[in-house]
Amino acid sequence: MLRTGAAALKRPQDGHSGHESLPLDTILVGDCIAHMEALPANSVDLIFADPPYNLQLEDGLTRPDQSRVDAVDDDWDKFESFAAYDAFTRAWLTAARRILKPDGAIWVIGSYHNIFRLGTALQDLGFWMLNDVVWRKANPMPNFRGTRFTNAHETLIWASRDKKSRPVFNYEALKLANDDTQMRSDWLFPICTGAERLKDANDEKVHPTQKPEALLYRIMLATTKPGHVVLDPFFGTGTTGAVAKKLGRHFIGIERENAYINAALKRIAAIKPHEKAAIATITPKRAAPRVAFGALVEQGLVTPGTQLFDAKMRYSATVRVDGSLVSGAHSGSIHRVGALVQGFDACNGWTFWHYEQDGALRPIDELRAQVRATMDKLSA
Repeated sequence: MLRTGAAALKRPQDGHSGHESLPLDTILVGDCIAHMEALPANSVDLIFADPPYNLQLEDGLTRPDQSRVDAVDDDWDKFESFAAYDAFTRAWLTAARRILKPDGAIWVIGSYHNIFRLGTALQDLGFWMLNDVVWRKANPMPNFRGTRFTNAHETLIWASRDKKSRPVFNYEALKLANDDTQMRSDWLFPICTGAERLKDANDEKVHPTQKPEALLYRIMLATTKPGHVVLDPFFGTGTTGAVAKKLGRHFIGIERENAYINAALKRIAAIKPHEKAAIATITPKRAAPRVAFGALVEQGLVTPGTQLFDAKMRYSATVRVDGSLVSGAHSGSIHRVGALVQGFDACNGWTFWHYEQDGALRPIDELRAQVRATMDKLSA
C-alpha cells in the first residue's frame, strides 16, 4: 500500500517532468516486488539497490574479549537456501527492469556473499554491464577472529537497462570533482559513523548497514540529472532519499520495516534542498549545441583573410569567406587543414587554431563559446 500522511514526503511537481503518475518523494510500505509491479513501465531514471546480502551467519560474532559484534542478523537477511535467494533476486530485478526508462540504469551493491550472484542475474535478465566499482572502506571493521583478511571493501555494479541504452554519465562533472583527473572505479569512503549514523532511543544503530551519504552523492552526481527519479527498493533509513532531496532529484523508496521508515521520515524531513543554481553541473561538451566555424565568419567574429596560427606559431592558415582555411597547398575545414599541416590523420581544429588579439594568441574555441552562450540565452 501507499503510506499516507506522515510517510508521504511531497515536493511541488516540476510541471513538465512527465512524472505526474508516480508517487514522487514517497516511501511505499510493503513488498518491493509488488510495489514495483504496480508502477508504470518505463518511468524511472535510475535505481539504487542495496538488497539483503544473505550473509549466512549461523552464530553471533564476538570480539577477542567475548563482547558481541553488532552484525547483520536480522530476519530480512535470512534465506533458506541459495536457490531461494536467487529466486528472490531475479524477481525483484525483473520488476526493476520493467520500470526503468529505455536509457535508465541500475546500481546494485553487495559483498562477496552475494555480488557474484547479483551479477549473474543482471546479465541473465538482459541488463548491460557498464562498470563494477570497488568501495574501499577507510575504516573497515577488523576481522576479530584473525582467520581471514579484513573485509575492507564492497562492490557496486552499474548496468544499463539493455545494450542499446544510453544512460546519463556526467563525465566532465566527475572529472572536475576529482581535481581535473578522470574518475576511477575504486572509491575511498569511510563507513557510516558519527553524526550521520542514525541511533535509536537506546543509542543503538537503527540499521546495521546504513550507507554513507557520500557514496550516494557520487552515484547521483555521476548518473542522474536534476529532476530525475531515483527508486530505491530497499530504502532502509533513507540515505537515497536524503541525498536525492539535497541534489534536486526525486526519490521513490520502498521499505517494509516500520523502524526504518520512521527513521527515514524524520531524517529526510529535516533536510533542506540545495538551491537550484547550486545543483547545476557543467554542460558536457558533447551535449553543447553544434556550431560550425563558418557561423563565426557569418556573424563577423572572424573576418575573411584573418590569419590563424597554432599555439607555437609553427603553422599558419588564412580564413576564407566560406569558413574554410588555406595553408600553402592545403585547403579545407579547420580540422582537415590542421591535420594536413601536421601530417596527421585527424585534428581538433577548435583547439589547434588560434587568432591574434592584443598581441596574444587565443584559441578560436573561445569564439565558439560566445556563439553558444548567445544560443543559450535565446533558448532560455
